[in-house]
Amino acid sequence: MILRLRQLAALAMLAVLELYRRKDLFVVFLLAMVILLPLAFFEPFGVSGASRYINELALLLIWIFSIIIGLGVSARLFPPEFESRTIYPLLAKPVGRGTVLFGKYLGGLGASVSALLVFYLAYALLAGVRQGAWFTPVLLQAFLLHVGFMTVLSSLALLGSLVLTPSATLTLCGLTTAGMLAFGQRLPALAAAQTGPGRSVLLTIHWLAPHLEFFDMRQRVVHAWPCVDGWACAAVLGYAACYAALCLALASRAFRRKRL
Repeated sequence: MILRLRQLAALAMLAVLELYRRKDLFVVFLLAMVILLPLAFFEPFGVSGASRYINELALLLIWIFSIIIGLGVSARLFPPEFESRTIYPLLAKPVGRGTVLFGKYLGGLGASVSALLVFYLAYALLAGVRQGAWFTPVLLQAFLLHVGFMTVLSSLALLGSLVLTPSATLTLCGLTTAGMLAFGQRLPALAAAQTGPGRSVLLTIHWLAPHLEFFDMRQRVVHAWPCVDGWACAAVLGYAACYAALCLALASRAFRRKRL
């Protein structure tokens, strides 16, 4: 057990170092900082008190950049290894494919969450400069649920990278993410308004697709609403863990059956 934990830690660290070595994360990080930091000194419509517009725009940018990073990192964990054949020396060691898969996943998730942490620190700086509220409880809860979102997104992209091409994975996961964030909450009402096959399709999507809208607390942060109840937050995080575990189980099965 201890040996396996050491192997997972080593694989995760190698994955994080490799991802940061590619400089992709630095490009997105610098772009986010260039956009977010000037917002702290921008007054929309010339009104100094209209901070909610700035906060909402900043959080939207954080979500967009986190989706780009999460998909870009996880969808490219294995394809470069297959193309350059560097996966063979790794599997030649006494390390199982499941351990390699989970270690790579932890590395990709760690890299994505580290970038997400920097984004939220920048947002806290923005909110602190403009409003004097630095690390509010609702912001900390929003970050925690955003980490749950990244957990699901990374596992979904990793599964797609083992059964689809990288471009197809990015396209399909991107459309799924955007669609569920925009319409996930309305799927039951949309299904009830349909008849025939359309209703069955929408209900199938409702039960099988990841409900990523559960993790979105932007409105609560922007309007300074109270935190979500602890049991509800725990239930959402439990949902994230279960969905990620299911995706990783399917990814492990696909990886074991894959011809290298």
